[in-house]
Amino acid sequence: MPAFNAAKMTNAGSSARMFASTVVTLGCAFLLLMAAGIGVVVAITREANRLEAQRQAERIEAAVNTQIKLSEQRLERLVAAGDLLEALQQPGSIATLQAAFKRLSGQLMDFDGAYIGGTGGTVLAWIENPASVDHAGSSSPHHIEALQRGAKSSFVATVIGDEVTPQFGAAHSTIVTDGGETLILTVMDLSRIASFASESGSAPLSFVAYRHLSSALLSDLAERNRVTDVRLVIRQPADALSKLGLRAADGKVSAWLTWSPARPGDVMLRRFLWALIAVAVLFSAIFVFVVQRLRASAEQIELRERQIQRLAGQDELSLLPNRRSFDLTLDQTLAHIHDDGPSLAVLLIDLDRFKAVNDTYGHTAGDELIRQVAVRLSGAVQVGDTVARLGGDEFGIIQTHSATPSGCAVLGERILASLSEPFAITGAEVTIGSSIGIAMAPRDGTSREALLKLADTALYEAKNSGRNRYAFFETQMNRSMQLKRMVEDDLRHAIDNDQLMLHYQPQVSVDGSTIVGVEALVRWQHPAHGMIPPSDFIAIAEERGLIVPLSEWVLRRACTEARRWKGIRLAVNVSPIQFRHKDFVANVIRTIDETDFDPAQLELELTEGVLIEDADAAEAAMMDIRAHGVGLALDDFGTGYSSLIYLRRFAFDKIKIDRSFLEYMEATGESAILVHSMAHLGRALGLRVCAEGVETAEQHRFLQAIGCHELQGFLFSKAVPASEIDRLLRLDNPFAEILAAA
Repeated sequence: MPAFNAAKMTNAGSSARMFASTVVTLGCAFLLLMAAGIGVVVAITREANRLEAQRQAERIEAAVNTQIKLSEQRLERLVAAGDLLEALQQPGSIATLQAAFKRLSGQLMDFDGAYIGGTGGTVLAWIENPASVDHAGSSSPHHIEALQRGAKSSFVATVIGDEVTPQFGAAHSTIVTDGGETLILTVMDLSRIASFASESGSAPLSFVAYRHLSSALLSDLAERNRVTDVRLVIRQPADALSKLGLRAADGKVSAWLTWSPARPGDVMLRRFLWALIAVAVLFSAIFVFVVQRLRASAEQIELRERQIQRLAGQDELSLLPNRRSFDLTLDQTLAHIHDDGPSLAVLLIDLDRFKAVNDTYGHTAGDELIRQVAVRLSGAVQVGDTVARLGGDEFGIIQTHSATPSGCAVLGERILASLSEPFAITGAEVTIGSSIGIAMAPRDGTSREALLKLADTALYEAKNSGRNRYAFFETQMNRSMQLKRMVEDDLRHAIDNDQLMLHYQPQVSVDGSTIVGVEALVRWQHPAHGMIPPSDFIAIAEERGLIVPLSEWVLRRACTEARRWKGIRLAVNVSPIQFRHKDFVANVIRTIDETDFDPAQLELELTEGVLIEDADAAEAAMMDIRAHGVGLALDDFGTGYSSLIYLRRFAFDKIKIDRSFLEYMEATGESAILVHSMAHLGRALGLRVCAEGVETAEQHRFLQAIGCHELQGFLFSKAVPASEIDRLLRLDNPFAEILAAA
């Protein structure tokens, strides 16, 4: 079977975008969660490092301050012991003071050196630790200038009146830098407790002791305070958490202590790094698992969407595109059609006698027939053309190759020939036909709605022309359809508003002297188009679904008007569609009861078309209607193929010989023979025989001679209003003058 063009209506792209957006969202959430976790860990680590560095700085600062305080206390104890005062108070020269001061060196081992200074920066006596650099022969101690600056700045002065006098008190410490060395300087004012008398007289004294911030001292400081790599630098370190500024008495920082701070946060991080990695791996595994599940779900959703879209655009039974897909493909194809470009054709195909196959062999056989028709139609078109099932037994074709009138005719003939071949259904051969309506673009229209409408009009024409044929749309068809739509709308309004009327044609005794019955015939006086004959609107009523309300209106009005004609039979025609209605018998009986009409006076005229579709149902309905006393007449007798079968099976009360036999009775002897045979057959079966279409006296005499019971035709009267029937019934022999003149 050739491939057909079905519209692609998948939402796979939207599913992919939804999956991608979901993965991106989850990925961002995962990264944010990981970043938040890492940020928390880093913050905890840094805070732990900062707190520990702060504690180390506090310990080092406390240690330095403690060291300085101890130096001050030692110096104060030395002065308080009296040995120094005794030596200072002995008169003598500077040499004598130097000798006495050196005797105190054993008590100054905690310092690197000390000296006693007088006013003007003179050094009266000094000593240095033997471990320090030997300065023998020097007239002053090492770093004397830096020591003197530190000593001066360490004095605390108080203002008494206009004089500035040194204040005696405890030892004071400061830090001084000389070149690359830093010293802790401890100074004590001795002017109140001692004075040195020399050749030049007495002078105020100050006791100065100093100590180097050496590597040994720093190592001891680091070991005691559990700090690593304590160093002395003269440039300010960059790390604010691992430095301690050494301020002089003037407040200036001349050197800094720095060290390698402990990082407990880093240690903790290293210890628990494997746990953090495990958590990250776990979260990553969860993320990968979720993404994989989402991918699998997205693939399943996409697959289901494709299946749904495929089913939405495909007919399940025939596997052809359905109406939705057909419409979409037609719209897409029409978008490329131009007045001077290539054309296309739309073919609507309706199967003939499909319902008979369905009713005879069952719905399973009908489904199989649809499938086989789909295969044959697909084989009849060229690759690129679209075949679709539009619903029921209706198919559509979009022809794009050879879409010319001749090409469409060739395709139509090919389809008719293909579908006319027998189908093998459930072990039996079934023969059907098809009717085809063709509309072309851009010749007939350029929109989908217009083309389908015009193709449907052409299909209707093909059906009305005898079926099993194709028809191109023509302009006059459209005008005819417009007229039919107008008639349909106006007829519906006329039925609803009681704007129709009934005429009655008399049925007379064979001698023409008595009216034995009347046939009710509907008439429509259109306000714009005048009197419209039944032949112009009955078929439209049947086609448009108005025949049931129209027939019910006719029956009700006829029973109402004929109720005053006692003893006269009322003949009312029954449409096959009306007869097959499930409530037909109930509606007739209800109308009789509501109009209080005698059912014995009512005679329903049926045609063979009523009986062909479903003989069993027709027989049951006829038996039911006869049980209520209503008579039945077989109308148009002799025009069908199975009239004798119907007479034998169904209980009719009367047969009506069709007018076509009387029309040509004078020209051909066969018609007279047939009319004679039908009249004789009816009489033999005990049926009343009525001949229609009696227009001449010769026909009257012939029918009277062969034994017909009733006559109906223009010889006696055309269909007339109820008032005229009233007038004729008042006459003793209403048609005597007419027959005498004939």
